[in-house]
Amino acid sequence: MERRLFIIRHGKSSWDNEGLEDIDRPLAKRGIRNAGEMAERLLAKNQVPQLILSSPASRALNTALIMSRSWGIEAENLQITDALYMAYLSEIDQVIGGVPAEIKNLAIFGHNPSFTAYANKFLELPLDNLPTAGVVIVTLESENWGEIGRKQVKGTYVDYPKRK
Repeated sequence: MERRLFIIRHGKSSWDNEGLEDIDRPLAKRGIRNAGEMAERLLAKNQVPQLILSSPASRALNTALIMSRSWGIEAENLQITDALYMAYLSEIDQVIGGVPAEIKNLAIFGHNPSFTAYANKFLELPLDNLPTAGVVIVTLESENWGEIGRKQVKGTYVDYPKRK
C-alpha cells in the first residue's frame, strides 16, 4: 500500500523577543509568508496530507495551521504531539508508528536538527540542512506506519522556499 510522509520544518522564527521561552518563539513575517508559499506549491502538485501532527512549539504549530488552512484540512485532522518538540529520531518513529493504517498521507511538523536527520533516513542524497519551511515528501510502500524505512521508499521530493 502506498503512503506519503510529509516531513516539514517550521517556518523562520522571530528572535524579536529574546526573553521568550524557546517553545513560545513565534514565526517571523518571512516564516508566515514562506509557510503559505510552500502550502500553495504542494497544493498545486496535489500533494496534501490527511492528518497533521505538529510539535506544540508556537513556530511549528503556526506553520502547520497556515498550511492546513491552505489545504482545506479540518481542525480535527491537526493534532498537537508533544513528542515532536525537540524529538529524538526514535521518538519520531514512535509517533509515526502510532498512526492508524487507514491514514495514507501524513504530515509531521517540527524542528531541526532532528527533522533533517529523520528525512535523511529516507533520502538517497542526504541533506546538510532542511531549511525553514522546507518539505520532504517520502512515498513508501508499506502496510502500516510502524514498518517504514529506506527499504520501503518508492520516491522522494524535496522543496524549500529558496528553491525556485
